Amino acid sequence: MGHYVRAFTEGSKEQKDLLGGKGANLAEMTRLGLPVPPGFTITTEACRFYLATGTLPPGLEQEVEDHLAALELEMGRSLGDSDDPLLVSVRSGARFSMPGMMETVLDIGLNDESVLGLAAASGNERFAFDSYRRLLQMFGATVLGVDADAFAVELDKLKAERGTYADVELDAADLRGLVATFKEVIRRHTGRDFPQDPREQVHAAVLAVFSSWLTERAVVYRRQEQIPDDLGTAVNVQAMVFGNRGSRSGSGVCFTRDPASGAPGVYGDYLADAQGEDVVAGIRNTVHLTELEAIDKTSYDALLEVMRLLERHYRDLCDIEFTIEAGRLWILQTRVGKRTAEAAFRIAHAMVGEGLIDPDESLRRVTGGQLAQLLFPRFDRSAARELLTIGVGASPGATSGRIALTSARAATWGALGEDVVLVRRETNPDDLPGMIAARGVLTARGGKTSHAAVVARGMGRTCVCGAEQLDIDVERGEVMVSGHTLQEGDVVSIDGTTGEVFLGAVPVTDSPVLRHLEGSSPDEADELVAAVAFVMEHADRVRRLEVRANADTAEDAARARRFGATGVGLCRTEHMFLGPRRELVERLILAADDAAREAALAELQPLQRADFVELLREMDGLPVTIRLIDPPLHEFLPDHTELAVQVALEDSLGKRDERHHTLLEAVARLREQNPMLGLRGVRLGIVVPGLVAMQARAVLEAAADRVEAGGDPRPEIMIPLVATAPELALVRAQVEEMAGSIRADRGVELPVRIGTMIEVPRAALTADEVAQHADFFSFGTNDLTQLTWGFSRDDVEAAFFPTYRDRGILAASPFESIDVEGVGALVTSAADLGRQVRPELHLGVCGEHGGDPRSIHFFERAGLDYVSCSPYRIPVARLEAARARLV
Repeated sequence: MGHYVRAFTEGSKEQKDLLGGKGANLAEMTRLGLPVPPGFTITTEACRFYLATGTLPPGLEQEVEDHLAALELEMGRSLGDSDDPLLVSVRSGARFSMPGMMETVLDIGLNDESVLGLAAASGNERFAFDSYRRLLQMFGATVLGVDADAFAVELDKLKAERGTYADVELDAADLRGLVATFKEVIRRHTGRDFPQDPREQVHAAVLAVFSSWLTERAVVYRRQEQIPDDLGTAVNVQAMVFGNRGSRSGSGVCFTRDPASGAPGVYGDYLADAQGEDVVAGIRNTVHLTELEAIDKTSYDALLEVMRLLERHYRDLCDIEFTIEAGRLWILQTRVGKRTAEAAFRIAHAMVGEGLIDPDESLRRVTGGQLAQLLFPRFDRSAARELLTIGVGASPGATSGRIALTSARAATWGALGEDVVLVRRETNPDDLPGMIAARGVLTARGGKTSHAAVVARGMGRTCVCGAEQLDIDVERGEVMVSGHTLQEGDVVSIDGTTGEVFLGAVPVTDSPVLRHLEGSSPDEADELVAAVAFVMEHADRVRRLEVRANADTAEDAARARRFGATGVGLCRTEHMFLGPRRELVERLILAADDAAREAALAELQPLQRADFVELLREMDGLPVTIRLIDPPLHEFLPDHTELAVQVALEDSLGKRDERHHTLLEAVARLREQNPMLGLRGVRLGIVVPGLVAMQARAVLEAAADRVEAGGDPRPEIMIPLVATAPELALVRAQVEEMAGSIRADRGVELPVRIGTMIEVPRAALTADEVAQHADFFSFGTNDLTQLTWGFSRDDVEAAFFPTYRDRGILAASPFESIDVEGVGALVTSAADLGRQVRPELHLGVCGEHGGDPRSIHFFERAGLDYVSCSPYRIPVARLEAARARLV
């Protein structure tokens, strides 16, 4: 027989897995000698047994009965006693706080006889019947399943008849009548009478709390917070104390520091002549906690002492619930308090200064997600605003601007100094100029890993994706949403954190933390900035993982270096072929012979070389990993359908354009059923003569230029989409041949490393063979995830991910956080196999996961050497890399 019930005197705060957060903290406060009403906890093991079998564990009912008898003996009162009854509360208490998600029932033990005993013992008939009607209301709704509105309607009706808005103005006779009414509501809705046996009430309430673990709201909350479904909840049975016992009684909630700002002081609310749920429900206006000093100085002073003791004991911000019964203070609950991002950093910094925690613990007290919240501008919450729709917050920030429905329009208005929001059904690489010019991007399709989201995060642009209510008509220059017809040029505001879209301009506030981290406006006098600076400096001392940047331009690289990047982990060379250079790529594709192709390559080479010179200059002394061209060539050509329509129209008008016909033939020739799996990456370098040589020469000549200028260039050339060792060996030989030639021609040493992206499962599984030709591996986890799962990233998020999450198949998108069991296993295996062959093999990751906090913790465990992410995610990655070392 299991031991499923523990008295508060038997536990401690370390037993949250068994006793739940609430039970463990009640036990801890009891151990500290604080005034905690006595009681006991039914463990999470009992709940898990019940959820698995539908029955209570053997012996549990007897254990509960034994502990109830012990509680009656300790209190000197009995449940259901007609003279001076004992009442108890039954509350949920899971391992992780789930506020309001599960059930609570107060005043258990009252019935038609014991309510008279409570009235006689307290000398307060109104208090007794007020407690009884509360029990009927809570028990009826949470245990018996009666619609809570059925009780609220009757209460409101009575108050209206008495001409009052406040339930405290109802007298004893009113409440006696309300008890009768509520009993009738229960009978009418359930077909049975309210149970008069207090033991039956306790038993039913415990089952209701267990069952509330499976309610829709609890399941949704756990999914949102990524709390495992198999933990179960504990149940706490505790002697009742009463804040609704008259003017010398009351209930409140307090915090040992301001949970909004982290500032020290007295924070909280108090409500006289009320029980705890009244404070939370807001049925009457509370007073600030400091006013309790004038109401009841003795209790106020005692409470301040409890607050000081608990904060020093828990070494953290504490959230405390308390009740004062006839002038006596009782502590009902404490937990580590939830706080804003600003408060988290300020409290962590302050507590190091106060000697409560050490610097390592300060890193555990904050998260990368909280830091991200502090980096981006936010809308002024006090400003008036009109919500249009809500999409997916894909890249944090808050911005306003004129609607531009095309990339060209956004670029034109941006060049004129206009604030622009690029609004598209979805974006593609052709939209990059508009995305660069825009302050923000809003799309009707896509999710957090869509093209728009990935590119926007890389550039630090605010982005909202998947706003499905948007009906965009580019031809008419209109956007229809929520009954509004917006014209191109109208102003909207988007919040990339919440996904909200507002009509018109909404004022924003800048981030001093971002200015500090970017080094443009340090202000150590600002307490928040000082706190962030302290935490980040210690993070850099603790972390092992390097943090590099995904940077395609010198401007991106410079920004990344200011944010603390230790190199470039991914430079995507194909982005250098967009804009005016696209015509040269077209010439390369359309080349009729070797001479024409070589001429096109010769024109591209000095342009890329100049780009690389600037990139290597900005990252002088740090590694710069340059990926050779990856996407299929047709992506640099016009869309097939649009071009076919244009050609047909021109022909019908007798205006045949031979160049357009040639382009159309090339597009048709290069079209693939699945371009992601077609002629791209290393395959392009092998099939298109001169392509690898051109790019390698551009990189190596740029490095030679920097050496001759006295610089310290450290280029790394990365071959994408390798699946077999022979592919890498063939292309590596071309690069090494080019490097030898340039060394001989220029007479300089060219330190260059050659490696590959591991993004094809076969390469991961045969990494020991691939590693024989590689100086480094960089895991391209975006494509590795797509190819491992068989997912098309831009399609699946909208198509079925929501259903998969609702059905519990996926807890989170594998494109947002690494799939540890599948993709992660390939990463770990490839790392181990590669280092068996080359112990010095350098390992990194350059997919979007490189900036994801959960994924960074996995990469630390896997023994990688660096992560690479967009410049604006570098501070988050630096912090999480340190936190990963301390877990």
